[in-house]
Amino acid sequence: MKSFHNTRRKVVNVVMLSLTGVCTLIAAGTLVFILSYLFIHGVRSLNWEFLTKLPTPVGETGGGMANAIIGSAKLLFLAMVVGIPIGFLGGVYLAEFAGTTTSFVLRYTTDLLNGVPSIVIGIFAYTLIVLPQHHFSTFAGGVALGIMMIPIAVRSSAEFLRAVPGSLREGAMALGASKTKALLTVVIPAAKNGIMTGILLNLARVAGETAPLLFTSFSNRYWSPGWDQPTAALPVMIFTYAVAPYDDWHQQAWSAGFVLLALVLAVNITARLILSKRGPVAH
Repeated sequence: MKSFHNTRRKVVNVVMLSLTGVCTLIAAGTLVFILSYLFIHGVRSLNWEFLTKLPTPVGETGGGMANAIIGSAKLLFLAMVVGIPIGFLGGVYLAEFAGTTTSFVLRYTTDLLNGVPSIVIGIFAYTLIVLPQHHFSTFAGGVALGIMMIPIAVRSSAEFLRAVPGSLREGAMALGASKTKALLTVVIPAAKNGIMTGILLNLARVAGETAPLLFTSFSNRYWSPGWDQPTAALPVMIFTYAVAPYDDWHQQAWSAGFVLLALVLAVNITARLILSKRGPVAH
């Protein structure tokens, strides 16, 4: 009987180990396939002109998406200005000052906001900003993306702050520091690498959003100075070019997708490097 149970455990162990290995290979293989496919199709039109020139008129080949690259950078900058301070301060309150009931309500609210479809947030920003101004704008698109960043910024900041050992707080307060001073001089610096990692991953998440921008920043085939005019963005340009009936636009859509994915991948790698360099305090 004992040998039967040992054999059964070994069989179950081998089967489960094999299943987990196969699932891991499928997940990794899918990512490699997507990256390889996008690389093969994307590098064909990827050149200096693509990165520095404006789109050409309909019917002409060539041109680039420099305006969309700059537009995406402007939108993400505004999203950081809107979403990061609110999310970070909300995370500080959630981790350090909220009571049990308040903490539960805040976590539940942020989870609900995180689950709201991006197109709904786009409609909200459209109603709040675009309709009163009677035109699309970079500002409206940045606000929409910033709202999407808030719930993840709140939760990631709170989790990394909670990961700081309580002995550090107690030690700082034992030396005479108030709770606020201990938070500013000890707790937040100890968790800063983790918080920065969460912010970068949050930024990478919203970088590929298209639906909110269709209702807010819309698009623009020219340079968009300032913050009060429609602006192009890489996700919107990819969508526009992909559904167009022109082969050259399809090829440029692949190249734009490759550039966007490369930027997101770079942000993710940077975030992982920052997280791997966390000191023992943050653990």
